[in-house]
Amino acid sequence: MFDVTPGMRRLGATVLGMEAIVVALATPVAITIQNVEPGVAATIGIGMAVLCVIVAGLLRYPAAFIAGSLLQILAIATGFLVNTMFFLGAIFAALWITAIFVARRVEGATKR
Repeated sequence: MFDVTPGMRRLGATVLGMEAIVVALATPVAITIQNVEPGVAATIGIGMAVLCVIVAGLLRYPAAFIAGSLLQILAIATGFLVNTMFFLGAIFAALWITAIFVARRVEGATKR
């Protein structure tokens, strides 16, 4: 697969931590503004937030980066519940990709 660097873990955990907050805060928006059933909104919103935190804790393993990438797709898909999440999910996906590539590039340059 690939080597997980400390910078990748730090940046990835930061992105997932912020994403957990955003998807959790999208839950009351889905319920009150978008009229999504409270059980559905809570299951998806809080479930995604918990998954983000769990994956952030597992980022020392390469497979966690695959799980994190899948979470980015799910974050974009939550736009079907709260329209703004299409945009916010895309921003977090871009941050996720940037975190991986920037950390690898910076740490690769400092090892030389």
